[in-house]
Amino acid sequence: MKNKITLKELAKLLNVSISTVSKALNDSPEISTKTAERVKELAKLHNYRPNPVAVNLKSSKSGTIGVIIPNISNSFFARVLSGIEAEAQRAGLQVITYISNEKLEREKQICDMLTTGYVDGVLIAVAEETQRKKEFDHLYQLVDYGIPVVLYDRINFDIPADRIGIDDVGTFADVTRRLLAKGIKKIGIATTIHHMGVGKLRIDGYKQALPENRTFYIANSARPEVLKEKTEKMLVVDKVEAVICTDYVSTMRVYRTAYEHEINIPKDLKVIGFIGKEFANFLTPSISYIDQFPEEMGAGAMQLLEARLNNYNKDKSNSERILKTSLVDLESTRF
Repeated sequence: MKNKITLKELAKLLNVSISTVSKALNDSPEISTKTAERVKELAKLHNYRPNPVAVNLKSSKSGTIGVIIPNISNSFFARVLSGIEAEAQRAGLQVITYISNEKLEREKQICDMLTTGYVDGVLIAVAEETQRKKEFDHLYQLVDYGIPVVLYDRINFDIPADRIGIDDVGTFADVTRRLLAKGIKKIGIATTIHHMGVGKLRIDGYKQALPENRTFYIANSARPEVLKEKTEKMLVVDKVEAVICTDYVSTMRVYRTAYEHEINIPKDLKVIGFIGKEFANFLTPSISYIDQFPEEMGAGAMQLLEARLNNYNKDKSNSERILKTSLVDLESTRF
């Protein structure tokens, strides 16, 4: 029988978020008894039913896990996948990988396909476009169908799912404070992901660590030519003494701009990148970087999903695991 009403429609009628409706229907302790009763009463009144696939999912297992990756060309996600695969093999589970290419529509298509019951659970780092447009109904649909979901890396939004990531604010605040402690006063930040959740958090961490009334120097754009222009201003006009980069592209842009304008790294400019260790040593000078331990993140995501699969009907609360990062000092920050 076709649903008479959807989660989104229920939320609109109740004037609450889709997350609240989903959590209430799944008996989450985060929702008050009064709200839960109100949601369930309206759901019953409108003959709301989860898709019958959910019943089958809870009674039979495929032994297969779906992993959604936003960008396979990013070495970070390749290393996360390696950690997922290793842990899945240990647990006797098979992994099917899907690539969203940072596109919302492709991510929706994948999630729709995964509601057929072919996989026991889903690991996902949501697409850039999904975060920018803040459209998460397809993820709520997975949860509503009874499919366990674990978010990894990109976790700073309200979905009733387990999650694993890093403390983006704390990481960038710590790195900024470390530079300040070395006597550096003019510190900038370069980013191509300022419009994404993790990018915003990293910028927040940088800002929080700077003393009151200290000038912020930010080169931010996802457009190459604009990023180049802003980076040149920060390095050549503002003459910052150090730059912290939030992602691979901004790291490379800072290095290229320094080279083009004969700015010596690390004598005149200290640089901290957000790149993988496999790239850090190949430039001259080598790039100091923030290690996120992606293999550990992948293994941890798989472990959270295993726990959910083994205890899905008993434990409705969601888990969050925050991994520690480490600043690896190489030549670009030598004093």
